[in-house]
Parts: sequence; structure tokens; C-alpha cells
Amino acid sequence: MVKVREKKETPKKGDKPKTPKSIRGMNKHETDANDDKIYFMALGGLEHIGQNMYVYKYRGKYLVVDCGMGFLDEEIGAGDVQYCDTTWLEKRKKDVVGFIITHGHEDHIGALKYIWPKFRKPIYATRFPAEILRRTFAGIEMDFNPKTDIVEFDHNGATLDLDPFEVETFHVTHSVPEAQMLIIKTPAGKILHTGDWTFNDDIPIEAPTNFARLAEIGSDPMLLACMCDSTNSSRQTKQVTETQVRETLTEIMKNAPGRVFVTGYSRSLARIKMFAEAARAAGRVAAIKERSNPNPVPYVGLPEFREMGIQFGYLNKDDVYLHSEIKDLPAEKQAIFLTGSQGEKFAMLTRLCHGQVKELKLQPTDTVVFSAIIIPGREQDVSYLYNKLARMGIKTHTIFDTDNLHASGHAGRPELERFYDMVHPQVSVPMHGDYINEMLNGKMAMERGGAKHMMVLHNGEMLALSDGNEPYVAETIETSYVVMEGETERSANDQVYKNRKKIAANGAVFV
Repeated sequence: MVKVREKKETPKKGDKPKTPKSIRGMNKHETDANDDKIYFMALGGLEHIGQNMYVYKYRGKYLVVDCGMGFLDEEIGAGDVQYCDTTWLEKRKKDVVGFIITHGHEDHIGALKYIWPKFRKPIYATRFPAEILRRTFAGIEMDFNPKTDIVEFDHNGATLDLDPFEVETFHVTHSVPEAQMLIIKTPAGKILHTGDWTFNDDIPIEAPTNFARLAEIGSDPMLLACMCDSTNSSRQTKQVTETQVRETLTEIMKNAPGRVFVTGYSRSLARIKMFAEAARAAGRVAAIKERSNPNPVPYVGLPEFREMGIQFGYLNKDDVYLHSEIKDLPAEKQAIFLTGSQGEKFAMLTRLCHGQVKELKLQPTDTVVFSAIIIPGREQDVSYLYNKLARMGIKTHTIFDTDNLHASGHAGRPELERFYDMVHPQVSVPMHGDYINEMLNGKMAMERGGAKHMMVLHNGEMLALSDGNEPYVAETIETSYVVMEGETERSANDQVYKNRKKIAANGAVFV
């Protein structure tokens, strides 16, 4: 690399001396140029579920990990999506080295279509989330170069040079293919950023977690900190596996008198594979319910995820057909996977319950299986489906009445204990979970992993880390969220929202 020596300007008489770049909390002699600490902060993802967006800073450069959507606050209303307010980071965008993606769930990649155009920095991802992003960006006709703006790396593990950061990735199991843990390396030390993970060692479509590399980094004395997923820290029981879900689905399909509808997450290719194997074992033919409207849509949905599963070898072509290809089979031979496990307004199951699908009608002999948990905030919508189906005389199976219907993508206490028997950071930083689950995660890190410090942070708190030294919050950045309504971005303190809250509480009078 050729280094260019910058020309020094001679200060003119009366000019105020320029203050070197620094952050609050540095010692007086420190600037970005000679500060040898690594900093971590979250714009979203701490003390709540979703809206994951994390920032690492070293020597004046910023690395962004994930960029996800959040769950809309009920008080807001009328919004389409919610994501992090990046105003603070936009002022430093020339020093952002790129976005790195841990996996392909919407709460980790869904906001890129709104935030990436403000930065236009490279996005580093494995092939599965990279393909989701390419299709999403193309669908909304975003101006981007699919070959250079999105950079693929090997889902089995890779090393990325994002000067001054070096990022090593390795595979871990989750509820979506190709999830990665990150080892973020600088001369100041190493940080393990887990992303979302669990130790589900029985996912037939891909390899188990790379335990050898996890144990190596976990015992490295230069492991400054572990930023660890806390979503399910309070779960006490051992992880349900995907093959256990397959066996449950097989028994349901064998005993059902008519068609069996299974609803779950569209991008959980392992679950779709297990659904297909269960159908075959029960003497049924597996299919997905494609869209009623054959015209292209500007988003990636169940049909596209089926295509991608076949493209990357996670599904075989004859595993899952389209419903239109099997609709004439006897009812007891059909098994249909569809969207709607969260009661989404335009999802197929919701539309079926409303009688809005011309080519397919629910019958009392049908069985509907909810192979998913309820995402926080969706309880009312899912409850509506439960009750609507019951009134129609349709038998349902849910996680509340049937065991082993869903394999979580997040570690519970048994998996976290196993994790911290291998991983021994100096500092534990629990992330991605409510406060109680973050506290439980941090306590296990200290009790089982030998962490000397536990830092339960708020969004916007910039944590300073250095080898052998006590961590501290060097600065607090004001963080918030943005809601997209149609094509309009509204911040959390938008006057429109303030007016809505007033009207909701006090009413309104029109003369």
C-alpha cells in the first residue's frame, strides 16, 4: 500500500487550534490515532428483541454488524416497518468500513434496504442472506451493483480484511441456514460476536456448529469480550431438535382425516425439509401454497425461499411441490406449507381464514399446525387465528398443546452452560434479549465462563475495552428509531406521533 503524506497547513493568525478527533471518556492525550482501545455500542438490539444493529470502533474506523428491522410499537400505529435511527453514524459514514451480516433473518438484515443507501458501503454476507438482499434490492429497483456492493464469503468460514479490523467467521447452527459467529480482531484484542445461535446438533440440511474453532477462540487469553445472544436465556429445558419436530409432524399427518396445513417461518429451510420428510413418511405429498397473484412482487417470500433452498442444495426439487401441482390429489394425500404463523394481515393462512383465497377454501376436515413460537407483539393476531379456526371446526396443533412442534434458533440455559464451559472472555456483554434474559446470560458467563466483568448496556452506550483493564462506558450516544410509513420516514419524536398519542388518550372534537 502506498502511503501519502498529508500536507501540513500552517495556522493563520487568529485561527483557533483544531481539536484532534476524540470521544468523551478518553484521556486528554488520546485521539483516534493513538487510542489503543476497541469500542462497542448498539444502535439497536439491547434490552429488547429485534432491530439488531451493532457498531465496533477502532482507530477512528467503524464496523457495522447486522442492520435489522424492529417490531412496531402499538402506540405508533399506521407504520410499515421500524428500524434504527442512524443520524449519529451518518455523520461518520466516510469512516465506516462496511456492514457484515451474521445471518438472514429480517431483524438482522431487513433494514438494509432503507439504511444502506445512506452509506453505500460494502455488505459482507454468506450466499443465503446475500441472495435475499440481491432479490430484495432488485425488487424495489434500488441502485446498487450486485457484484461489488454485496460481497459473498464462504459459509463454512472465512477471514475478511476490513482494515483496521480483521474479521474471522465460522459456522453455528440457528433456525436459518449459514448463521455465522464473528471473531473481530484488532491489535487491542479479540471479540467474539455470536449473532443468533443455538446448539441444535441435529439439523440434517447443514453441518453442526464448528465446536473446534469455538473452543479455540474461547480459550484464547486475548479474548477481551463476548457479545452473546440472550433471547432464550431463561429456557430451562434442553433444545428441541429439527428431527424431533419431523417425528411430531409425521404422527399428526398420519392421524389427520383430511388435508394438513403447516404454517411456519418462510426462510426456515430446515423446517420445510422436515415437513417434506414427514409428509413422505405419512404417505402424503408435500407442497407450498404459492401466491394467488402470479405477478412478480417486490419482496422475497415463500416461493423464492423454496427456489433458493433448491439452488443451494438445502432442498431437492421433488421435496416440495407447488399447491397447484397437487391440488387434485385426495385430501388425505395433501400436506401444505404456508405463511401466517404470526397472523400477518396478508399472509396466506390469514387470508384463508377470511375466505379471501378463491382457489383454496378451508374445510372442517382440515388440520392446521402452527410450527412456530409467537413473536412478541403478535399475540393478539395469532389468538384471532386460533379462535377463527376453532369456530370453523378445524383442528389445530400449537406449541401450547403439542410437544416438539418447534425447534428454537436461540440457546437456552443448557446450551449457554455448554457454551461458557468452552468460552472464557474477560468481559461478558449480553445482547439481543430483554433485560432479565440479558442478566441471566451475563451471570452464566461469570459463573461458568469465568468472566471478570459483566456489562449490561443500554442502546447508545459506547463501551471501551482493552486487555487486562476494567471496561467502562466512554460515551453515551442518543439513539432512537425511525418508522417508515409508505415512502415517508418519521422519527420517534415526530409531531405526527405526538398528536396521535394525544388523540388516543384525550379524543378529538371536530366542529
